[in-house]
Amino acid sequence: MYYNKSMTQISRDDVQHLAQLSSLQLDDAETDSLQQDLENILKYVEQLSNLDTDGVEPTYQVTGLSNVWRDDTVLDSGVSREVLLGLPNEQLAHQIKVPKVL
Repeated sequence: MYYNKSMTQISRDDVQHLAQLSSLQLDDAETDSLQQDLENILKYVEQLSNLDTDGVEPTYQVTGLSNVWRDDTVLDSGVSREVLLGLPNEQLAHQIKVPKVL
C-alpha cells in the first residue's frame, strides 16, 4: 500500500491485500464494509494529527507505580536438593522425570 493519494483513501485492492496478509477470506460485502471502516479510522487519525499539542506533556505512566527491584540473592529454604529430588516417583541424572504432555 503506497500512498500518492490522501491518507484516508483505501482501495479494494488494499483491503484484499491486507486480508491476504491476515489469512482472511472476505466476500464483496465484507470487503466494502472493511474498506469503509478503515477509511473512517484513518480519517479519525488524521484529525488527531491536526490537534495542537504544544505544551502538553507526554504521558508515559498514569498509575504512579515504578519498578521495584530487589537483590538477586539465594535464600536457604532448609531443604536440600537431594531431599527434593527424592520426592518424585522417577528421576534420572539428578533430574525429575515427568510424563509427556502433548
